[in-house]
Amino acid sequence: MALDTRRRSGGRSARRAARTAFDFTMLPGLTNRLPVCEVMDGSQVERIDAASMDILENVGVVFRDDIALADWRKAGAKVVGDTVFLDRGLVRELIATIPATFTYHARNPANNVDLGGNKSVFVPMTGAPFLRDLDDVRRNPMLDDLTMFHKLSHMMPALHSSAHHIVEPYDHPISQRHLRITYSSMKYSDKMFMGMTTSPKNAEDVLDMCAILFGEDFTEENAVTTGNCNGNSPLVWDETMLGAMRAFCRRNQPVLCSPFVLGGANTPASVAASVAQLNAEALSALAYTQVIRQGCPAIYGHYLSTVSMKSGAPMAGTPEISLMNFMIGQMARHYGVPWRTSNTLGGAKTFDAQAGYESATTLSSVMHAGANYIWHSAGWNEAGMHCSVAKFIVDAEQCAMAYRMAEGVKWGDFDEALAAVPDVGPGGHYLGHPHTQDNFQSAFFRPELFDNNSIEQWQAEGGVEITERALGRARQLLQAYEEPRLDSGVNDALLDYIARREREIPAADALNQEF
Repeated sequence: MALDTRRRSGGRSARRAARTAFDFTMLPGLTNRLPVCEVMDGSQVERIDAASMDILENVGVVFRDDIALADWRKAGAKVVGDTVFLDRGLVRELIATIPATFTYHARNPANNVDLGGNKSVFVPMTGAPFLRDLDDVRRNPMLDDLTMFHKLSHMMPALHSSAHHIVEPYDHPISQRHLRITYSSMKYSDKMFMGMTTSPKNAEDVLDMCAILFGEDFTEENAVTTGNCNGNSPLVWDETMLGAMRAFCRRNQPVLCSPFVLGGANTPASVAASVAQLNAEALSALAYTQVIRQGCPAIYGHYLSTVSMKSGAPMAGTPEISLMNFMIGQMARHYGVPWRTSNTLGGAKTFDAQAGYESATTLSSVMHAGANYIWHSAGWNEAGMHCSVAKFIVDAEQCAMAYRMAEGVKWGDFDEALAAVPDVGPGGHYLGHPHTQDNFQSAFFRPELFDNNSIEQWQAEGGVEITERALGRARQLLQAYEEPRLDSGVNDALLDYIARREREIPAADALNQEF
């Protein structure tokens, strides 16, 4: 019979039994041992680099921000109006000061992770204006829904972060929402998290809260959060993103410098030319982080989609997106900087076969591209318009499978395992062999959410399909969740800060730009 996960069993012993059914221990940051897929030879890498530098020198990048323009003049760039023309020598000099690797520090030091080189992390999706909930109903999210996703993030071993606004909490004013989002990220998980960059003032609030959680001196020397700054392709960075970037960089916190690419719409209808433009955009922002604060960590970012020439809608999982990921990985390694990509993306409206195929294609390509900061790794569907609880759970298990693959072949018991061959001999089986008995739990990954039984057994157990299984697992996890307690003094200080800022910031459905 299928487990009725809606029923509350009650009692301490039942809760203890539920907890023992799961291992919530976070996997260490991934060391990706897969050979990277490099689709360009050395001359093609140089060709992309030269094209990008030509764009920076001769077309220029618009910085719609007076402070940034003044910073660039001081750094020696040519500025005409709001367009900055960047000499390739200056760009190379600046990006050379970006750390190739660094460590993210979590509230729980056991959950610290390294980033850069072949060190990678999986981060859940963010920014969904809708969710598909525990009943698979598409609706507006509330703060409790965001809390639910932060709890699930905490409990999924392959997810290394609780992110930030996985879904938008509509029950809080836009102007104050960032405070509750950040607190939820901090409170319900002790993994690393992301910081809101919806306005420079909001970014400052997030960093103040980080200083409360970790200590001002600690955050000055260590990465504890991540900001994302999206560019407006083609070749524009706006005041909001640049102000948030300055807030993070001044306090030595990494930002993702992320052009927002809709291939064929805001880039040329060409894979290679799109990468050349994206590379120029990313380099301009990466260079600016070092103008703000030399040596601060920064991450080569992007969001990749191609556009349907039939409808204009963004598409996920296309061959060109995979090719661009391979190329961008090569460019990031060429410059010696960590890089971010997006993962398990789906354009389907429900958690159906389309969602699975698109997500699997994306996951495979980003793993073989050697990505470091692997964002949107759980829940993304409908082109990011909703986060699906069911897909969140399955995506997280897919990340665990990819993690196992990327660890590579384990040779530690090779001789012992090989010794079983003459023991069993021709025509036998290994199921009862001592080596199998000792290693069956670790030798091969066992998916919990995929059904590999016979159809007769599957039917006898209720014919439960993947969405229902995943939602049942989510309910089990939430029942077993135990909050990683914050220090009471730190918790009180965070709540006092939020209360003060909510008094100071007028409640409004608009971004806080002034208070």
